[in-house]
Amino acid sequence: GGQFWSVYVSASLPGPEAVKQTLNQIELVHRMIETYPDVFEAAYTADDVERAFKNGKVASMFGMEGGHSIDNSLETLRAMYRAGARYMTLTHNRNTPWADSCTDTPAHGGLTEFGEQVVLEMNRLGMLVDLSHVAPDTMRDALRVTRAPLIYSHSGSGGICNHPRNVPDDVLPLVKANGGVIMVVVLDSFTSQQVYDHEKTRAATQTRLGAESQQFKDWDAANPQPNAYLQQVADHIDHIKNKIGVDHIGIGADFDGGGGVVGLEDVSKYPNLTAELLRRGYTEQDIAKILGLNVLRVMRGAERTAWVMKREIMGTPPFEIRSGALSPQKN
Repeated sequence: GGQFWSVYVSASLPGPEAVKQTLNQIELVHRMIETYPDVFEAAYTADDVERAFKNGKVASMFGMEGGHSIDNSLETLRAMYRAGARYMTLTHNRNTPWADSCTDTPAHGGLTEFGEQVVLEMNRLGMLVDLSHVAPDTMRDALRVTRAPLIYSHSGSGGICNHPRNVPDDVLPLVKANGGVIMVVVLDSFTSQQVYDHEKTRAATQTRLGAESQQFKDWDAANPQPNAYLQQVADHIDHIKNKIGVDHIGIGADFDGGGGVVGLEDVSKYPNLTAELLRRGYTEQDIAKILGLNVLRVMRGAERTAWVMKREIMGTPPFEIRSGALSPQKN
């Protein structure tokens, strides 16, 4: 009954252009909601989500996928919140000047001092901190700094598939202590170790032989990519449940940027996952938590934290470290 619309823009865009394009994406979602009011309803709080669900609408929320969308500016972060953004992934596929991505060369050892201020300002606003895409050191820093529960909006379990985008087992206890939720991704190379290994082998072979060579084309024809399956998505859920409990699992999917899993090709196939979890002995309450209640709990936790922080500072201005104070490394 709820959907985070990812207002993603490329991390390769210059900062000001990334801000502009993110605002354009937010406006596009607003227009979509206004165009189809019988289907969608905008939601900014957990209560809004529940109201939309009771109204038979898809509760529509906004998620920024990558800290590049704020161009190193806490003022811009606040403006994005006012525009509707309710989570921000700290990085996308590239580092920001204040946080390391898991798919880039480490530059900061996690979060810089400014990166920690971004996390705290998100806490103060009530915006969810999202750790999908970030490096393990960034995960650990954010989990240390945050005062609110956080999410992984679309990640799998590193214990099932050691893709760098997945959550390492040694981080899982930190997520449990934080009260956070890992929203399990539906993407073939994150789901299946066989698919991920094939992708790595194929890339290495392509580099060695040349993409246009007959030798590579022959290799490609003789080595088709294996499939990932619905049951493997359930394996990720099982692993997280066995490590830290069912209260820390959600569904992230990432269908628009992922997919490729047999049996979970699109949102219409979600009942297949419910049926698989029932077959594995999950209770109806377990499944309700996984399908939405856990994320609503985290949203309410972030809302409570914001309420407390705004009263603790008693009129003190919000964090105001400018981009000129960006620290290249932790103090």
